[in-house]
Formats: sequence, C-alpha cells, structure tokens
Amino acid sequence: MDIRVFFQRKNTAQRERNIEGDKESEQNENSSTETEQDPDRSGEVRGEREHQNTAALQQEAAGRMTGSYPGTAERVQNETREEQELLQGAAGGIAGNDLGTAESGPRQTLLQQYPLSQFGGQQRAFNSNWFQQFKWLEYSVARNLAFCFSCRLFGKQNTIKKDGLSRSGFSNWKRALDTFREHETSSTHASSMICWHSFKTTKKQGDVLEQLRSANAAEISDRRQYLHRILAVTSFLGKQGIPFRGHVEQESSHNQGNFLECMKLLKKFDPFLQNHTPPSHTTYLSHFAQDEMITSISHEITGNIVKEMKEAKIYSVMADEARDGHTEQLAVCVRFVSGEGHIKECFLGLRKLERFDAQCITDTIEELLQYYTLNDLLCVAQSYDGASVMSGAVGGVQARFRQRHPEAVYIHCYAHELNLVLCHTCKAIPAASDFFGLLENVYTFFNTSLVNHTRFKELQKDLGLVPSELVQLSNTRWACQVKSVTALLNNISAVLATLEATNTPIAKGILSKLSKPKTVYMLIMFSQVLGVTEGLHRYLQGERLDMGKAVEYKMSVVDTLTNLRTEAAAEEIFKKAMDVCRDCNIQIPQGPRHKQRRLDGFVVESSCGATPSLTSSAEFRCEIFFPCLDRMLKELADRFSGAGQKIMEGIQACNPSSPTFLSEDALKPIAAHYHVTIKPEELLVAKNFIKRKMEKEDIHNITTAFHLLDEDMFPTLKAIFRIALTIPVSSCSCERSFSALRRLHTWLRRTMGQERLNDLAILSIEKEYLNNIEPENVIDRFATLKPRRYSLILPK
Repeated sequence: MDIRVFFQRKNTAQRERNIEGDKESEQNENSSTETEQDPDRSGEVRGEREHQNTAALQQEAAGRMTGSYPGTAERVQNETREEQELLQGAAGGIAGNDLGTAESGPRQTLLQQYPLSQFGGQQRAFNSNWFQQFKWLEYSVARNLAFCFSCRLFGKQNTIKKDGLSRSGFSNWKRALDTFREHETSSTHASSMICWHSFKTTKKQGDVLEQLRSANAAEISDRRQYLHRILAVTSFLGKQGIPFRGHVEQESSHNQGNFLECMKLLKKFDPFLQNHTPPSHTTYLSHFAQDEMITSISHEITGNIVKEMKEAKIYSVMADEARDGHTEQLAVCVRFVSGEGHIKECFLGLRKLERFDAQCITDTIEELLQYYTLNDLLCVAQSYDGASVMSGAVGGVQARFRQRHPEAVYIHCYAHELNLVLCHTCKAIPAASDFFGLLENVYTFFNTSLVNHTRFKELQKDLGLVPSELVQLSNTRWACQVKSVTALLNNISAVLATLEATNTPIAKGILSKLSKPKTVYMLIMFSQVLGVTEGLHRYLQGERLDMGKAVEYKMSVVDTLTNLRTEAAAEEIFKKAMDVCRDCNIQIPQGPRHKQRRLDGFVVESSCGATPSLTSSAEFRCEIFFPCLDRMLKELADRFSGAGQKIMEGIQACNPSSPTFLSEDALKPIAAHYHVTIKPEELLVAKNFIKRKMEKEDIHNITTAFHLLDEDMFPTLKAIFRIALTIPVSSCSCERSFSALRRLHTWLRRTMGQERLNDLAILSIEKEYLNNIEPENVIDRFATLKPRRYSLILPK
C-alpha cells in the first residue's frame, strides 16, 4: 500500500480515538451546565471530580515508577488493531473508513432514522436536510459524526483549527447549524474549498500546464485556420497570374487590391472570419506577409518536385533565355520519370542573367542545381535551342556543362529544329522568302489601321465568309506559319476586295503582288506542305513525349513529303490554284509573255528585280514546288539527330515499334555511356515476355513497355528504359514558362523583385503541384520562415 495512504488512514484512526475524548469534554460541559442550573449538586460533583483526578495522578505516578502506564498495553493493542483495519480497508476498498474520497466526493448517506444522542433532557440526531444547505458536509454512519469534506482532505494541516469538522468529527447536533455556518465563513474553509474545486477541474480538464497547453493549442489552431484562408486566396491569385496589390490599400480606398478585396469578399460568407479578430499588428495581410506566404507555397512545390526527382535518381535539364524588358531571364526546367512511371517536365526556377555568355549561363544552371541539392543525381541529357551560345560544341553551354556532367548528352530542341527547316527553306528559295514577306505585309496592313480592319470585317460579312482574323507570322513558332497561310487562303476574296476599295499606294502595291497566280499557287502549296508537318509540331509541344516516338513521327513526315514529290501532286495543286484565281477574278496568263528588249548593247551584271512569269503547271512544278520540297527533305534529313547516332539507335531499341526493339547490339552503346551492364539472359526473357504481352494488348511506345517491366525481374533493362524516357525531345517547357512570365511581369508590375517573380512563376506554371500541396505543410514553412510574434506550430 502507498505510504501516504497508510499515514492518512492512521491519522483518521487517531481522529477516531479522539472522538471519545471530545464526547467526554462535551459531557463535562453538559455536567457543568447542569451543575450551574442545580446549585445543590455542585459541591457533590466537584468532590467526585477531585477524587477521580487524584486517583488518576496516583496511577500515573505508579506508572512512572514501574515503567508503564495504566492501560498502555490496551492502547497499543487498540492502535495496532486500528492500523490493521486501515490496511485492510485500503487493500479491500471497504470499511475502515466510510467517508468520501477525493475521487468520489463527500459521502452524504441518507437514512430514514439517524442515531439519537442525548443532549440534556432531549435526544437529537443528524438531519439529512443539512446536505442540501451545505454541499461540503458528509456523514459517517459507523461513527455517527459529521465532517467537512474539503477541510478534511484539502485543508492545510498547519493552518486548520483542530475543530471537529476538520479533524476528529462533529456530533454536537444541538449546535450543529451555528457551527456549520461559522465554519463555512472561515478563511481556512474557503481555502480548502478552492483547493477542492481546483482538484475537480484538474481531474476534468487536466492540470494547469495541460490547461495552458490546451488553451494555447486552441489559439494556435485558430491562427492556423485563419492562415488557411490567406493561403487559399494566395494560391488562387498565384495560379491565375493575377496581381496581388493595389495602388492604394488604405481602409478608405474603394479598391485595396485583389488580395485584400478577396479577403473582404471571403469574410462576407465565412463565419470563421466573421468571428475571428486577429491582433492589429499581426493580421498577416501586409505585402511582407504576402511575400512570405508566396515563398512558402513556392518552396513547398519545388520541395515536392525535388523529392520526386531524388526518387527517380536521374534527370535531364532544359534551359532557355528570353529578354524581359531590360533584363535577360534564364528559365530552367527538369525532366524525370516519377516513381509511378509518369514522365514529368517541371519548372525549377527563373534566374536573372548578369551577362549573356556561355560561362554565366552554365554557372547559373549549376547554382540552381546546387541550391536544390541535385548534384548527387545523374544528369543524363541537356536540351537547349540552336543559339551558338547554347549549342556551341567548344565554348557553348552544352560543352561547359558536360565538363561537370560527362553523361549529359546534348539534344537540340526538336521544335526549334522543325522551325529551322522552314527558315532555311525560305532562305534557299527566294520565291518562298518573298511569299512569307508578303504575308507579313498583309497582316500589318489590316491590323495597324482600324479603318482597314473594319472594312475587312464588313466585306467578310457581305461575302458570307466565316468571321476570322489574319494571323501574324512568328520566327520561332511553326504553327504560326501554317495558321497564317490558312487564314489568308480562307479570306482571300475579302482581302482582295478590301485592297481594291482602299485607294492608297500601299494597298495597290500589296494588291498587285497578291493578285498573281504565283502567289495563289504558293498559298495552296504551303497550305498542303505545312499541313503535313503540323501534327508533328503539335506533338513536339507536349510534355510526356519520348524520343523514340518523336523520331518515328519525324520519319513518317519525311516519307509523306517524299511521296508528295510527284507530278500528279503538283498538277493537283496547280488546278486548285487556278480555280481560286477564277473565283477571285485573278487574270491567268495564257502562254509565254514576250518582253520588249530595252537594254540592247548593255551588259547587266545584277538582277533588276524582275521575276520570271510562270504560266504552265510544269513551270510551277520545276520553279517552286520541287525546289521547296527538296530543300525541306534535306533539312529534315540533316537535323533531328542531336544525341549522337549510337545513343539514338539505343533509344530506338527501346521502342516496341522499332525493328531493332531489344536488340543487344543497339542497346550496348547507350548502356555503356550510362554505365549500365546488360545481361543477355535478361534480354531474352524480356523479349519473350513482351511478345506474349503484345498478343493480348497494344504496346506501341517506350512508356507502355516501361510500365510492363518489373524492376526486380528486369533491373538493368528497366534502368535503360528509364534513361530513354528521361532524355528530352524539346525545350518547349521553357518556352511555356516565358509565356507565363509575359502574363506576370506586365508594365503595371515592373517594380516586382526577382525573388517574388520567381515564386509567382512557379505558382502559375506548376498548377498540378499547387493543387496537390498540403496546406498544413505550407503553414509550417510560413511559421518557421522567421521568428513570429505568436506561435503558429501546434504542440506535439
């Protein structure tokens, strides 16, 4: 048994032993009262007391002489017996003590008839109605005594008066009410009551520290709920690329900016915001707090990206630069295969270039990779556009980057390569160059003048054409060339009518060039030729494409253009062009034109600007159609190699559609380059496995085959397939980041800092990761970004 329980029970037993003494005192008091009331008996009583006292003194003296006191052995036996009863009561939870405990509260036993005690000529007993008046009162049935529960258990031993209610019990029922009231108004009772209520509160709600922690946790939870709303508004504005701040954000302003206005709008419908009042100096609505929340969200997104990259263990880097006002910005993206086997191209960051040279760009890329601790991962490839500063084999970025990452093969962006095919075709064929120059002039004429544009739209409506706009050409986007040709061909009648109605020298000059069968023929020809490559261009803009499929599509385009180089195809284009000329009243020349000789006797050493007049289908075919096709086929054949012939053959050996699929000879070079050891037995099992799968399902690309291969069954082959999927095809992800930059860094937001611009770009570009972030993690980042006035981290 606990020693404290033992002594408590012992003290209780001592109090019980003192009960008899208290009763004797009360009887003496009663006797004294009776003696005072009856003077005839006073002398007799005093004589009897003196006799008893004298006998007691004699017995005490005899006890000192013999070394013992009268009744000593009996008292020792009684004390021992009482202690044993207390121990039994503590062990069995029964009756050594029938009073209440700290856990149970006061023992207020209700009896039909309480034991009677003699008080003078009256018999009195305990009254159960006293329980209703005094909640602290308790009654011991075994001893017929009343106690104060709070003072008995919670009173301070050195301050409580040794009254019956506190220690030994009370049984003077004659003076009960007066004694109870007097005791209730005492300071010691008030202190014990406070201790009792504190004990009950502690049992119900925990101790003081726990209550403080609970109260603190509730306050922190409210602050975090408040930050949840701020996080939601910040994520929404960042995702949509909407400005945060207003010109005037004071309370008197009618437009405090998108962020504050969204918070005010949210408060109208959110009961929590209506009831929550943050401290005036800690509202987390200032532009400093906005920057910190944006940074926290950005770090959470990039942290999730880096975590997936480290699970993949290999990655590729893509970079591109663009001018942002008077600043050169470098966008860096990464490509990797996630743990679920999905190809991902993610935006990693936007950095300001101090100088536009190969060394500065390389150092910036390396600095960004080190910032995210990616140096321990294997970089298998790098992809940039064809600018000499990026693609230079000696001093370019790709050469300097390979000094630090020897395995990173260089891939010239296939989308840029495809655009260069057209650019070099136009440079080699003067007629094609003049044609696209004319398209640009037509677009400028109709879009720089509101009068010309309005007249063009009216004539479109009068001629029954579908309302549409002309498309501007772009030096970097292949799709713009196709759309511009198609738009002019569909609206040529309205364009010619507008030019005829406009009596200006520019309109007449454009009309004279546009109203030629040669121009119409080239419209039809490029509409068909560029249409063949349009699908490849759209495919190269994707994120989850693989190199094997891209090369396969490119070869399909080459085969289609090769089959198009026939006289029958040229004749069909000529017939369509002549039909358009007739519909638009364009004069078709009949037979060869004889020019008057005006330079007889002179030697002409340079061109005078005259072009030959083409009239027949054969002339158009030989002068325009075949030269353009031949140049395009040559450019397509010379480009799209990039990674090296052996590496490309290894990538194709991972493609189920390739004749060399899982060929050991084709896979050896790529495996050796990335230090992977191929096991011939593993290849044989994989061939049979894929063959059986092909009988039941369609396996058409590297990604499908990669998902079928189990890493435990085919470890080396799985690694090679992962590398083949990680090698990028284009750097279009960087181009898309510049599109987001154009939306973010408008002329109204030119004062934005580089760090905020980078973080907002991540929020705007990586929408998928933004939608999947954990708000609690973001708030934890926000809380630990710097020391906070109020705690925002929940206690563990």
